[in-house]
Parts: sequence; C-alpha cells; structure tokens
Amino acid sequence: MRQRRFMQIDVFSPTALGGNPLAVVLDAEGMSDAQMQSFARWTNLSETTFLLPPTHPEADYQVRIFTPSDELPFAGHPTLGSCHAWLQAGGTPKTAGRVVQQCAKGLVPIRIDAENAQAPLAFAAPSTTRHAISEEALAPVLQALGLERNAVRACAKLDNGPLFWALLLDDADRLLELTPDLSTLYALKVNVGLAAPYSPSPSSALIGRSSREARAFHPSAHADADTPDLEVRVFFDATTTCVEDPITGSFNASLAQWLIDEGHLRAPYLVAQGTCLARDGRVLITQDATGQVWVGGASHTCIRGEAWL
Repeated sequence: MRQRRFMQIDVFSPTALGGNPLAVVLDAEGMSDAQMQSFARWTNLSETTFLLPPTHPEADYQVRIFTPSDELPFAGHPTLGSCHAWLQAGGTPKTAGRVVQQCAKGLVPIRIDAENAQAPLAFAAPSTTRHAISEEALAPVLQALGLERNAVRACAKLDNGPLFWALLLDDADRLLELTPDLSTLYALKVNVGLAAPYSPSPSSALIGRSSREARAFHPSAHADADTPDLEVRVFFDATTTCVEDPITGSFNASLAQWLIDEGHLRAPYLVAQGTCLARDGRVLITQDATGQVWVGGASHTCIRGEAWL
C-alpha cells in the first residue's frame, strides 16, 4: 500500500453538493483489478474511477470505472468528474481546449469551455445501439413504475455501455409524482430511465409530426436559459436493491441521441435530474454542425488528499 492522490468530485450541478459524487484515484498505476474493486466497494459511491497513463497515442489519460460490484466500459458523470480531477491535478491536454479520455468503450473527446458556466466540460456522446421493447416485456415494468401504457409516448432500449430502458412521458409533474416499487424493479433486473418535457414557453417553436403524433420544441427559445426543458429520473439495479440515481450522464447521452433522432426534441436543451432526491442536477445537451451530441455540466472539487492503497 502507498499514498495515492485522491479527490472526490461533485458532478453535473451548478453548485457543490447538488450533483452526483465521484471518487477519483489519480495515481492508480500498479493497482490490481481486485484492489480497484475493493476500494470502489469501500467508497460505496455509484462509481469510483482510477486514472492511468494512456496506452493509445491520441489519449491524454486512461480511466477505469468501477461500481461497488463491477467495472463499467463507460459512464457519464465519471467521465466529466475524472476529466475535472485530472485537469485540477495539473493535467495538460495534448490539444488545447480538448481532452481525449481512453476507457473500455474507446476514446471519448471532452470539450473544454471555461467561459460556459453551465457546462465548462462536455463529452461527446458515444455510439448507442437501440432496440424496441415489446409490449409483453414493457407491461411488468410499467406496473412496477405505477404507470398506465397511455402515459408513455415512446420507449426503447438504449445501450452505450450501460443498458437503459428509456421511457418518454408527456407530463413532467406526473414523472415527479411517481413512487416506483423498487423491489419489483430490482427483481426485473432492468435499469429504467424516464424523461418528460416541461411545457415550452409561448415563444418556443412547436413542430408537429403527425406521423408519430410527437411534439418537439426548440428550448433555446426560452427566455431563461437556466430553466430546465426536460425532467429525468433513473432507477438502476444496484448490488442488493434498485435505487434512484441523482444524475446519469450516460443515460442522458443515449437519451439525447434517441430523442433528437426521433424528432421528439431539438438541441440545445437543459435537463434537470435528482429533483426528488433534493439534488440540483443539470445536464446541458448540445449538438454541433456534424450532428455530434455533447453532454455537458459543471463539476466541483469537494475533497482533495491522499488515499492509502
């Protein structure tokens, strides 16, 4: 065991302690898989990351991401939080304004924009695969959530490393009122992400798509850029139960690609998550001229020191 630099970062919130916490070990060279897993289990956070020198010539650093029970190929708030910690610890990108993270999913570009208070860091949403959900498979999930079928506008399985069942609802207030049966969701072994738009302001441009009977709006027309356009809740299968996640970057990445591609929503838009947990999560979704979706937010260093590992 030796001293290794350690940080605990709060991710995806405009203010510290309002987001999703992440433990980061900055000097993880020489640690075994078992040591990483043991420390991640001990921190008891949703994810703990371990930073290593890159093995790919284009990458600035390599990250391994562990939950208390296993390793993930990719996750959203660990990506932003690890990049924040690496920069705070003195990391210098090979290319100004751009960090390249190496993880099991591959190379993930991260954009630096210090002038953007909402999202000084934003990662490029990685590729996502989508699959339909059958009505037979959906029925027990809806029952566990306490939802009627007509409350769900669209649904799909989204996989960008983590696999989520995504459900789009019409009513953000209804989403916030849900009290799911968590033990049943755990028994079903599904990670469920739900999203619902807030009513657009009168100045927003409404777009009809009669073929899908879907509504889309352009959130950038909002007078208040800090007003959320979409509410999100995520319930995931933890080690012994199902829990609600404060803020989920990976789900918001695959969700954004799905919603934009299907014409339900246009970027840029602002997501609120963690509301029911007394968190102030905010995720800014943007899309560049090439069609690449970017997932951004603010991070804050809450703990800095050394860990004996």
